Amino acid sequence: MSNTYLKPSFTTTRKRQVSSHEFNTKSLRKFVETVVDDEVSQRLIPILSTAATNKSVLDLQDILQRFAFDNICKIAFGHDPEYLLPDLPETEFAKTFDDAAKISSGRFATLFPFLWKIKRFLNIGSEKRLQEACSDLREFARNIIKEKKQELSNKPSLETVDLLSRFLSSGHSDEDFVTDIVISFILAGRDTTSAALTWYFWLLSQNPEIEMEILREIKDKSESPVYEEVKDMVYTHASLCESMRLYPPVPIDVKFALRDDVLPDGTVIKKGMRVAYHPYAMGRLEMLWGPDWEEFKPDRWLQRAGDGVSKDGKWSFVGRDPYSYPVFQAGPRICLGKDMAFLQMKRVVAGILRRFKVVPAAEDGFEPVFVSFLTSKMEGGFPVRFEERAT
Repeated sequence: MSNTYLKPSFTTTRKRQVSSHEFNTKSLRKFVETVVDDEVSQRLIPILSTAATNKSVLDLQDILQRFAFDNICKIAFGHDPEYLLPDLPETEFAKTFDDAAKISSGRFATLFPFLWKIKRFLNIGSEKRLQEACSDLREFARNIIKEKKQELSNKPSLETVDLLSRFLSSGHSDEDFVTDIVISFILAGRDTTSAALTWYFWLLSQNPEIEMEILREIKDKSESPVYEEVKDMVYTHASLCESMRLYPPVPIDVKFALRDDVLPDGTVIKKGMRVAYHPYAMGRLEMLWGPDWEEFKPDRWLQRAGDGVSKDGKWSFVGRDPYSYPVFQAGPRICLGKDMAFLQMKRVVAGILRRFKVVPAAEDGFEPVFVSFLTSKMEGGFPVRFEERAT
């Protein structure tokens, strides 16, 4: 996906080298915590409280997408698009991202790739719209970079915490390179967490006993849990992993061979060939997950002793081989923002479930339809009501 939006000169290796250092800093983690907590307390919770009071229905998928978009823009650019407001406004920046993502997804889904290549060559139809959207995105990013450079030049001692400020302050002055890095983070972080959380809340609504176990864990923490408390939310972590096993945010991922190769099973791969792997299908294989693969069971991610808990009286999380559970990819391409994603998701889950019960507005027996774009979607959205929990 990234190559659709980014310049050909942009290399994945160089991006990861520059980015990995920033993702490992405590100051960035603290900044992410602050951004997420502010968005939860000042925007998300008030909107849900109003909906609960008025007994109105909200599309939770849309709400979570707006939440994630505000978050990733603040973290990446230091820019607040104000997408999650009470009137649920449309923003040109978000719409442009949507258009570009849908057209890009259509490229991968088409049975006849030569058709979009012809349209691209002739600059017509969807390919013309895609080029216009990419141009608009890059122009928006350049304007933000210019403003940030001016801000830093006027006040060099400014506490620079967003990713863009960090890159500029560390000497990366190549505007195209910095633009590509920041856009790639927005692409990676915008729809993935919202997709994961949409299906997560659906699964909780169908499994009240698991929801209550999560709620017990949440109530054991402070109202605004610090990092160590969030890290210690083991059952919640396991339930998120289990949800993403069944409904991975990126259901299909594609790589292109840079050179001829042979896979371990003897399959011959030629340079330029497209190789796809399917986290959605892999999460439903009996050979990997056992005969109960259809069940939503956070326990499969937890270490158990004879009494059902580990020796110190707490659950112990047991991760899976990332090549069997490639939700965050594996090896040298493993997701740099994995820890940031879990931090954000746990804080959202804690913020919502502590105060509300999420109740699907559809009739009993309704089964949502899984739609695979670049990220997974729930067809038609996820209409829900919010019920205030007794304090």
